[in-house]
Formats: sequence, structure tokens, C-alpha cells
Amino acid sequence: MNTPPSRQILGRTFSEWFSSLPVFALLLLTLIIGTGEMVHGQLLKLGESMFGDPPAQVQYFMLRAEPSKPECNPNIDIDAEVAKQSAAVPAKTDGDDIDDLFGDQKAGDPAVVRKAVEQAQQICKFKHDLYEKVLQHQTPQVKAYRTLETSFFGLFQIGTDNRSLILLLMVAIAAVTTTLGFHHIGIRPGHYTKDYLLQSASQVVSSSLLLYSTVRYYQILNGSGVPVEHPVLHYIWMALFAILLLINLKRVIVPVKSTFGEGDWTGAFLSIPLYAQMATVAGVYFLIKGHDAGLAIYINQLMELPSIFMNLGLFIWSGMLLKQSRIVDLFMNILRPWSLSPQMLTYIILIAAAWATAYTGASGVFVIAAGGIIYHEVRASGGSRQFALAATAMSGSLGVVLRPCLLVVLIAALNKQVTTSGLYHWGFYVFLLTSTLFFLASQMLRTQKANIESPSVAIPAMLRQIVPTIPYLIVVAVVVWLYEFLLETKLNEITAPTIMPVILLIILVYDKMTNKGKAELTPDYASHRQDGVEKSIRYATNETIGHIGALLSLMTLSLAMGGVIERSELMGFFPKVFENHWTAMTFLVVTKVLLGMIMDPFGAVVLVSGTLAPIAYANNIDPLHFWMMVLVAFELGYLLPPVAINQLLTRQVIGEEEVTLADSEVKHLGFYRRYERWVLPLVVMTIGLAVVSYAPLAVHDFPELKAIADWFPKPPQ
Repeated sequence: MNTPPSRQILGRTFSEWFSSLPVFALLLLTLIIGTGEMVHGQLLKLGESMFGDPPAQVQYFMLRAEPSKPECNPNIDIDAEVAKQSAAVPAKTDGDDIDDLFGDQKAGDPAVVRKAVEQAQQICKFKHDLYEKVLQHQTPQVKAYRTLETSFFGLFQIGTDNRSLILLLMVAIAAVTTTLGFHHIGIRPGHYTKDYLLQSASQVVSSSLLLYSTVRYYQILNGSGVPVEHPVLHYIWMALFAILLLINLKRVIVPVKSTFGEGDWTGAFLSIPLYAQMATVAGVYFLIKGHDAGLAIYINQLMELPSIFMNLGLFIWSGMLLKQSRIVDLFMNILRPWSLSPQMLTYIILIAAAWATAYTGASGVFVIAAGGIIYHEVRASGGSRQFALAATAMSGSLGVVLRPCLLVVLIAALNKQVTTSGLYHWGFYVFLLTSTLFFLASQMLRTQKANIESPSVAIPAMLRQIVPTIPYLIVVAVVVWLYEFLLETKLNEITAPTIMPVILLIILVYDKMTNKGKAELTPDYASHRQDGVEKSIRYATNETIGHIGALLSLMTLSLAMGGVIERSELMGFFPKVFENHWTAMTFLVVTKVLLGMIMDPFGAVVLVSGTLAPIAYANNIDPLHFWMMVLVAFELGYLLPPVAINQLLTRQVIGEEEVTLADSEVKHLGFYRRYERWVLPLVVMTIGLAVVSYAPLAVHDFPELKAIADWFPKPPQ
């Protein structure tokens, strides 16, 4: 991140005290929330097994607080109490016989009263006996354990009740830090003085619009006569945009000077943050429509699904922790003995990266975490810079359809017509299709002969390289086992956001402790890796903040752009029911690709669920088929201008200089070689999208093709 240097306080910078430390605490709190229910359940079971006394009828839940002595008297004079209650019963008057509904005994009957008093005395004695037993069990060990258990429950409960607040605080701190560091996502990063000036000026406009909309939204809610729910969230939104406005106003008045020179205005326009462009477009639209609070209403949708976006923050943190470890290097060491061609090596990397992409929640996270290593490994195997850039961009696309990708969880949460099981089932086959297409395309277009090392040489060398990975695999297996058998929680799409950071934290600790001082283990392209556990976690958290600020700012304003599309009723210009499902599918494919080109996938899913999905269902397109098409269309959109998020992130992690070299070394060659980093991924994903979109329709419409459907097992129900 391009954060200005600052003085250190107690060995930490101002930014680390007031940005990294709070976000680290919020990430830990998010982890606690994620594991809280399962851990607390196990704490209760453990408390029962240690302190419960079944023969004495004392259970642990009775010991969780100081017992209250019963107020009743167990030694009451029964005769006196019977006489007292009998004398207090008024004589029965004629008329309503309602008192006789429950029996023919007379009110005030001494026998009835005596029986009731005796029963009450027995209950009172039982309460006192139980109180004495509970009091006897209140040992120092019980008090110490219950303090731990109830404190954890209190923290977990506070976190659960305030998910939206935790998310917004995380987003606010990260957004301010990202703005201070000029780390927001643009078509190209800022480099020159004019770049920074235009970035700041555009954010003055966007922050002003956002601040005005949030203030008006709060005023409208406050004036409605209904108490405002969670007013503190509105205060934080307003404070955030006010701070962003002040930061950028100062930078416009006192511009940041770049050591690289002034630059030009054409390039500066490309460096305007995408979130600022979206905020300006959406804000101006809502102002023209007289809907002052529109922008605030749509960005507040972020608070409606706080768990999804909090989990995304955990996945980003996981990616940055992965980046600090040597896991990817060790995996590459296993492949090196085979001396694979760049194309074959890239194919294997993409298969592994797809699963890693799924387990880091979103495509951009893995590109950020491992993109640099992938690029340099492909280059080291003989691949051109253009091909290596294409491989890096693709590494974050193929895994979007695999378990336990967070995007699929969001789709299932918003659409009852599909389940995560069904989506992941067909997603696996879609992954096989797109990965195979990439391999075939790269093999057809390669210019070098494929030389693979002899198995007699490669296998022994590969086995030697597997040995260093065994401890890491054991760590993963142990953590997964502990969760499954001690916490009764399996690793799946629901628990992955919680378990993956824990796995990577433990792996990072092991990696740094066992390889301390071995500088030769860190290659030049991994110079960002820090020595020691604390430095590594701190550095990973610092990087996480920048990416949370950049990605969640983009996602939040994508929701606002979705609101513009929704309220402008653009979909109203198109028919709801088409002549046939082929025409409907063509319309849907085009619109999904266009959405993927300009919107973050999380925001686009929210929009599609409410606007375009009903069109698909109305035209007899199977919901599972429709959403598979949507995911592949989004994958294609990640690679297409004007945003091309995976290409942007690749450029960011590889560096502007390397991308410039890639373009300059092929400028004298043909069209394909000049634009290979764009053309190869687009050709693969376009063919894949066409197959996913139309092959199921062909199988449905042409009887001679229906046998193909029997080749695939049915998805689980």
C-alpha cells in the first residue's frame, strides 16, 4: 500500500495502532462469532461432565450463577396455615357456578387446603434442598470455569447481536486507511502527481454525494415518527464519508507530489477509483430523480447480509496469511522436477488454484495472495510474460463454481429455487470444462516443444520434495480433525470462513518457527514475507485492511449501481417472456456478461436475484442451469474491460513495470501475441460460457441428445 511514512509509537506506526490493531481485533471477534456457538456448546458439555452431579440432581446450568435462596418457609406450621387460609376464603354466594367447573369440592374445605399446603411445603423443602446442594457444589473450580464460560458466551452474544456494527466498523476503518494509502481499485494505479490529484478530486465528489445521501436518509427516517433502528450505524456512515471528504479536500487544496513527475490527464482519468465513479453515477442519478436518500438506501444493503461480507473479510485475511507462508512455493517444488512446459505447468497450477480460489471466498483474493508466485513460476518454466499474465488472471476465475465458494452460498441464500449442493455438483463439471478448454487452447497455441523429464528422474526428485510438505498436511489434518471431533463441526461452505483462517494462522506459526533464519528459502519475488510470527501476522493484517477497503468499497457501490439499474427499469424495455428459451437464454447471457464487466459479483448477484432470475424461470429455464450460466458469465466479466477486475489485480500484484515490459517485448508481433494476456482467457471463457448456456437446452430439445444427460449423476437433494 502506498501509505505515507509516519513516526513510530512503542514500535508501531500511528496507522498500525489506529487501523491495524482495531481491524485485527474485529477479525478475531468475527472468528469468535463464527466459532462461538459450537465452542460454547462444547463448553457447556464439558462443564456438565466435570461439575454435574446426577445422583444429587445438580446440573452444570444450575451452577452458572450464584444461587438465590428460596423465600418460602420449609418449616411452616401446617395447622396454623390451614386455619389462616380457610378463614380467608369468602363465603360462596348463589349465582355463577364457575367455581364448580374444576370439581365438586367446596372452597375453603380444610382437607383440600391442608393437601395444598402440604404439597407447597414439599416443593419448598425440595427448593431448599436443591439450593443447599448447589451451594455445596459452588467450588472455586466451578467459579473459575463458569467465569470463563459465561465470559465467552457474553462476548459471543455481543458479537452475534452486533454483526452489522462490527462489519461497518471494519469497512469504515479499512476505507479510511485505503484512501490514505491511495489503494482503491482503478483501471490503473496512481503513479504521477496528476493521478493523485484526480483521484482525490473524484473522491471529493463521491464522498459529498454519499455524505449528503446518508444525512438525508437519517433525516427522513427521523422525521417519520417511527424510532430509528440502530441509529449508531447511520452515525458511522455519516462520519465515514465526512472523514473521506476532509481527507480528499485537503489533498485537492494541497496536492500530493509524486517523485515520478506530473503525468498527463488522459492517464490520470484511468486511475480514478472505480468505487468513486460508481458513487458519482448513482448519486447524480438519484438526485435527478429527486430520491435524495437513494444512494444511502442501497449501500445499506451491505448491512442486510453482514455474515457474508464479514466472512469475505476473513477470506481476505486468509489469503494474506497464505501469502506470508511458503505453502505455494512448496507445492511448486513438487512440480519442478518434471520440467513441464509452461502450458502444462499452467494447467496444473490452474487446477490447484481453482480449489484455493474456492477456499478463499472470491477470485480476487487468491490473485492477490498467490498471483506473484504463479507469474514468476510460469516465467521460470519458459513462458512468455504475456502468457504468464494470462495464467495469473485465470488463476482467480475457474474456482468460483467450486465448493465452498462464498458467492454460491450467497446465491443459495437469496434464491430458494436452488441449493448449494446442486450448484456445487454442477459447478464441478463446469470447472472440468473450462480448465480442459484452457489446456487445449494453450497446447494448440504453444510455439515450443513440450519436453517432460523422464519419470525415472522426476519421480524420485518429486518424492523428495513431498517430504517437506508432510508437516503442513499434518497440521491441516489435525485442525480439521479437532473441529470435526471436538467441536462436531465439519469443514464445508458454511464453516470454511471460520476454519480456514485458523488453519493458516497455525501453519504460519509453524512455518516461521521451523524456518527461522533460513533466508535462502525466500526467493526474490517473495520479498514481502516477514521474519517471525508477529511481524508476519501484522504485515498480513496491514495488507488485509487495504484489500478489505478496496474490495468492499467496490462491492458496496456495486449495490448502488444495481439500484440504479433496478429503479431505471431498464429491464422493462425487454419482454418478460420470449418466443423460446433459446432467445431468452441469449438475452440473459448478454446481460450477465455486461453486468460482470461493470459490477462486483456480490452486488450483481443481489441485482440478478431480484430482476433477471424471474425472467429465466418464466421462460422455463431450469434454476440450476440459469445460475451456472450466471457464474460462468461473471467469470468472463472478471476478464473483460472496462473493469476486468482479475486483470486489474494481476497488474497490481505483478507491478506496472513488468506489465509494461510484457507489452513492449511483443509490440512487433502479430495480434494474438500482442494481446495474448487478454485473448487467451477470453477465448476459453467465451467457449465455456457458450457450452454451459446452450448445451443443456440442446439436450432438452433434441431427443437424440438426451442420452448425454445420463452420463452425469444427479445432484444431491
